[in-house]
Amino acid sequence: MFAEKEGKMKSRDYQATMQIILQLLDEGVHVVDPEGNSVIYNKAMAQLEKMDRQDVLRKPFAEVFKNLKASDSTLLQALEYGKSTWRREQTYLNKDGREITTVNTTVPVMDGERTVAAIEIAKNITDIQRMTDTILELRKEIDDPKRSKEKRIRKYNFSNLLGENRAFLDTLALAKKASQNTASCIIYGETGTGKELIAQSIHFDSSRRDKPFLAQNCAAVPESLLEGMLFGTAKGGFTDAVDRAGLFEQADGGTLLLDEINSMPPELQGKLLRVLQENYIRRVGGTRDIPIDVRIIATVNEPIEELLESGRLRKDLFYRIAVIQIHIPPLRNRRDDIVLLAEKFAEKYNKKYDKQVWMLSPEAKDKLLSYDYPGNVRELENIISSALSMMDADEHVLQDDDLIINRRKALPAQDVFTLGDGGLDEYLARIEREMIENALVTSGGNITRAADSLKIKRQTLQHKIKKYR
Repeated sequence: MFAEKEGKMKSRDYQATMQIILQLLDEGVHVVDPEGNSVIYNKAMAQLEKMDRQDVLRKPFAEVFKNLKASDSTLLQALEYGKSTWRREQTYLNKDGREITTVNTTVPVMDGERTVAAIEIAKNITDIQRMTDTILELRKEIDDPKRSKEKRIRKYNFSNLLGENRAFLDTLALAKKASQNTASCIIYGETGTGKELIAQSIHFDSSRRDKPFLAQNCAAVPESLLEGMLFGTAKGGFTDAVDRAGLFEQADGGTLLLDEINSMPPELQGKLLRVLQENYIRRVGGTRDIPIDVRIIATVNEPIEELLESGRLRKDLFYRIAVIQIHIPPLRNRRDDIVLLAEKFAEKYNKKYDKQVWMLSPEAKDKLLSYDYPGNVRELENIISSALSMMDADEHVLQDDDLIINRRKALPAQDVFTLGDGGLDEYLARIEREMIENALVTSGGNITRAADSLKIKRQTLQHKIKKYR
């Protein structure tokens, strides 16, 4: 008899302990018994659904959420048909008619062939757009017949920018303020932090949203062609020149993003300054002044102070553009966003690769959190994409062994007495290749920055990349 009493005490202690644990979880937990009555409804779920726990517990689920059809409820589907649902977005009305949006995982609890309960775990989200759109989803191209095919872009807005880090949220708040006016602005952030996404969000949240948004990477075009691309060309201006509108004319009324503006030659920076001051352009080889109304957003991926001090960015141009300055923190300073972003990327590549990865293991999360990401969010997305692409279809948990993180490699000890059979040429080529790999990893794949760190020309680095494949 004493043993039976002791067993009952242990059972009650166990239940009490579980109730406390469930109240400490960040995820919402809702459990219904075989009759559909709510037996567990933790604090996180109550906050998420804006409900009072006492209005839900020990009451029929269908009565509390009477506006939710049984066919649309993952809990009732699990209870009635033993159906599991993974990471499903749900929008429904609570008892007060308020619309609730969640991302749910729901599973039945089986005792043999009998369903004895159904458990639902809900991800706490505040904006369904933030969960369905991601900075690493393909942007839809703007279908504008007036624009050349090369200049058609895909759209992003603030709902695509995911993060809970305080510094990142401050950046978004400043960018949203910038979208409410037409002042020029400059965005600083390391490679892969999402500078163009911020720029697009500013444009598509502004009064110019229905006008063109064009982007040009100033480092991706030879100096001799960049001026013609920006300002257009007039027939006879130079060999084979034709009358062609440049980016300023094409973006009239809208926004022009000048990426890596510090790569623009100083002389061209001076011409750009004149355009910003006078609000008109003159095509290369032309004589006619053409008025334009274009908002300029510039980006740089190096500290502004260094660019100004070295003269790679003209001070007069900077002061003209930098009416608003926006700094995007690197991912290593947003560690509280790493797992959040990784889970979103896993969701994205589940769809793309037709996988069924439900979660990241604690070891995988630790591995992601221990890395500094020189390539920032873009590198994190590539790591998750690579991992999911190689996982088997029946694997549901992303493990640390699935994550391939190319940490910066140490250069080989330069011991001239261990040259090997290839001799000095092969030894030097091996060192050169590894130095180039390290520079590319550190720069996040940005050829211009890698070339600067190696003190060689960009074209030289491109040649060596092809040489070493």
